[in-house]
Amino acid sequence: MSIIQACSDTKDCVDLFRPQGLYLKPIAKINVSVQLPQLKKAGAKISNWEVMEKVKEMARPFTFPVFKVSKSSLEFIRFESEIENYSSMENVLAKLDMKTIKLSGFTELLKVRAAEAKTPFPTRADWDSFFRENKNMNEMKAGERPDTIHFENMPCKWLVNYQDKSGVAHDKPSEFVLKKAFQAFGDIKIVDIPMLDPYRHKMKTTLSGISTFSFGQDLVFEAYIQYKEYIGFVKAMNALKGMKLCYKDRESERAWTSNIKTDFDKTKHLAETTTKQRKAERERIVKDERDKEKQENNKKRLEEMQKNEQLKVMAKEDRDREEKRMAKALVASQRRMAREEKRKSRTLHKMGLTEEEEMAERIGIEERKLLLAQRKLESIRILDELLERVKVKCTCLLSVVRNCEMWLRGFSRAWTCM
Repeated sequence: MSIIQACSDTKDCVDLFRPQGLYLKPIAKINVSVQLPQLKKAGAKISNWEVMEKVKEMARPFTFPVFKVSKSSLEFIRFESEIENYSSMENVLAKLDMKTIKLSGFTELLKVRAAEAKTPFPTRADWDSFFRENKNMNEMKAGERPDTIHFENMPCKWLVNYQDKSGVAHDKPSEFVLKKAFQAFGDIKIVDIPMLDPYRHKMKTTLSGISTFSFGQDLVFEAYIQYKEYIGFVKAMNALKGMKLCYKDRESERAWTSNIKTDFDKTKHLAETTTKQRKAERERIVKDERDKEKQENNKKRLEEMQKNEQLKVMAKEDRDREEKRMAKALVASQRRMAREEKRKSRTLHKMGLTEEEEMAERIGIEERKLLLAQRKLESIRILDELLERVKVKCTCLLSVVRNCEMWLRGFSRAWTCM
């Protein structure tokens, strides 16, 4: 069966810690067995689903939130079921036990037997005999006598401390809330929730207090509660016998139940010797992690130093290559200049000129170029002057022509009038 189930009937709930919405609800499980007929025809089959539906129909108006096949054979089918309210147990048994059902395709009636399923739970005789027979237990020491309860399948969100505004463990159970919930049975000496210790999963099972790995272990947790006195332990065990944990949401008015597993501690989990061993083991793990972290940091630092050294070597190699390249370029430039000087000297030697004569020749060439430029500039100025004079003469000629045209027009008009 699933650990957490929705609950629609909370009338039989008993208060555990009302401010947190925690209650205890009686477990109402029923075992139903149906005797099967002999299959005379080859290939004939009996549907487990059909048998289940027939049994549910017989129990109406009572319903089963849980109803599943626990064992199936040729002779019988056994079902595990659970009803909502324990007070309806006798009525449901009266409707099912010693009754018969008929399946389609079969003439024989199938006999039904139903009985209350007893939930396994340790008794006083169990823990008394356990601590009496184990020689490594000292009943004079706390944790080595019947004073510690071991819980499993406790839902995490049901025991969150919503008054804690720090937000450090908003989805983790609180030892404070767990202690408040169960101190109604007696004074509590110590509470331990292994999942709250980040180093607990690295310890041995005998020290960690974590029994086995289970799917969804972040949703449920294990816890240990040690009472100061034996009477508190007994009251708690008697109150939890045949019960499951119920949580009521005050905002949505919905409820859920959890099939928690309750047992007395057999591992001396909260004994002084075990507590000291666990503390020493935790300090060792912390030290190992610090040493490992230190080694990793040293390794990273060494890698960075090596990387820096490599970068320096690479930079030096680049500088050396650049210097060599520049040296080669300088040598090549010097050789080129030497070749030009040599070529130049050969040319001058062929012409029979000295350096002074060559310089004078160059100066003469430059003077001739300057003289030609001056003559070009004077020619441009003369052309501009000529063009300006032509423009003036054209303007005068145009004025004379216009005056002649006006005289001719006047003369023609006078001749016309005569």
